[in-house]
Amino acid sequence: MDDKGRSTRPRDIGEHLTKAVRAVVRQNPSLSGVIDVVDFSAERNGERDINPAKLTTVVETFSDPRYRLGLADVQPDFLGRAYEYLLRKFAEGSGQSAGEFFTPTEVGFLMAHIMRPKPGEECHDYACGSAGLLVKLQLVARELDPTSKVPLKLTGQEQQAESYAVAYMNAIIHDMDVEVARGDTMLNPKFKTADGRIRTNDIVVANPMWNQPFNPDVFSNDPFDRFRTQGGITTGKGDWAWLQHTLTCLNDRGRAAVVLDTGAVTRGSGSKNEDKERNIRKWFVDRDLIDGVILLPDNLFYNTTAAGVIVVLSKKKPTARAGKIILLNASRRVAKGRPKNYIPETDIRSLAAAYLKGEAVEGEVAVITTAQAEEADYNLSPSRWVGQTNSTKTGSVSALLAQVLALDHEALNLSSNLARLMSGVNDVADA
Repeated sequence: MDDKGRSTRPRDIGEHLTKAVRAVVRQNPSLSGVIDVVDFSAERNGERDINPAKLTTVVETFSDPRYRLGLADVQPDFLGRAYEYLLRKFAEGSGQSAGEFFTPTEVGFLMAHIMRPKPGEECHDYACGSAGLLVKLQLVARELDPTSKVPLKLTGQEQQAESYAVAYMNAIIHDMDVEVARGDTMLNPKFKTADGRIRTNDIVVANPMWNQPFNPDVFSNDPFDRFRTQGGITTGKGDWAWLQHTLTCLNDRGRAAVVLDTGAVTRGSGSKNEDKERNIRKWFVDRDLIDGVILLPDNLFYNTTAAGVIVVLSKKKPTARAGKIILLNASRRVAKGRPKNYIPETDIRSLAAAYLKGEAVEGEVAVITTAQAEEADYNLSPSRWVGQTNSTKTGSVSALLAQVLALDHEALNLSSNLARLMSGVNDVADA
């Protein structure tokens, strides 16, 4: 009974679940706003939003010993993989909005295998959505060092309330510790040092909004000085502003993988006009901060059919990669799906291995120098370079010239034959 003598016994399972979840939150305040965002007994127009009979069926199903889902009842990460499956299915039916919280599973694993996280490293995603990229870093870290008991230190920031809740639940179901903060990363990055600077990390992974409008006036006096000192303040689209923020989030040996629109690595190149994006690309290339660019297949992402690119940054490249940029064209490694294409699981590790090896592969990997990038006016699109490896460029030009000369010779022969034919026609006409 409550203090007024009324029974507090739940009327039905919906009310019971709501009270149970809120009791859990009282004992675990960090879950406030995460698992208690749904009222299972809510009504509208005299009708329950969630039918109590359906809730009963769900509870009874998972109470059956054959289907129990406790951590002791299933294989490691079974719940996490099931949750990922549900997120993907939800994304498939959510259209444009899905891109705000879900990065395709295979893209996340490709990024994680390229980053190769080590036990205890600090990893951050400033646009974490459902925290899938952070979770995959930890899964790959366990795969690379299965005996280690030291987890990664995972942090993420997310603006949308619903995605923030999904991210926390994703971490819990994967049995991982992820610190997630809510807020607009560009305006108010939450992970800072005691003196107010942006906290740095060993690894940054992110899939921020592509081609996001960027107002340079808002950031002309950026308190964290992320733009003016790192190539200048961009205008129009914010893709390179995200990479400037990424660089600020990296420590002296940090590395990053960021998913962007393909236009981010080409816009402004070859233009006679001054272009801010091209200038920022130049700044990154000239300082040897771009380790590589990976072109992804079309129609992978849920908010667009366009291909994306992964831009890989490194604050301290290995000696063998210094002064070089690895360009991987993964657009052929695609399987058709409905409603979206996907990269087959068997191709993810081989793509990562080819990228990390950093050697030219005809039709898939090109290795260029920063000087070559300068000659191309900082066009870093893999599709521009793959198939034009350094060893074949001279031969390709010679072959092209030979073809032109051959065509020119054929054209001369054709012209001569045509003249003789016309002469014959005129003779017949005269006769």
